[in-house]
Amino acid sequence: MQTTLLGKRGESLAKDFLEELGYVFVEKNYFYRHGEIDLIYKEKDELVFVEVKYRKNYDFGDPVEAITPKKQALIRRTAEGFVIEKNISNTPCRFDAITIVDVKPKPIITHFKNAF
Repeated sequence: MQTTLLGKRGESLAKDFLEELGYVFVEKNYFYRHGEIDLIYKEKDELVFVEVKYRKNYDFGDPVEAITPKKQALIRRTAEGFVIEKNISNTPCRFDAITIVDVKPKPIITHFKNAF
């Protein structure tokens, strides 16, 4: 799996957004078996797994529609791998989603806490 240039732009915007909120960066583009987690952060004592969906416009619909139940299940399995690999099974976790539509003059960034 390889992050595209558009994906990198979206992740960069999401990273800036979360860090402005005070989230502490842990890791990006974590791979485990067949899955990937775009961003991993800590907020207070909680580990936050973040799925980022970026679009240049709404031509192909709202980016949140791309976070399907199948995608959510894959992210959950990948997060389980992260928790096991890092031996942090007692850490509270949640799954957030950030959608970005890169319209002018300013991208529309939507943060869904506890998205799934």
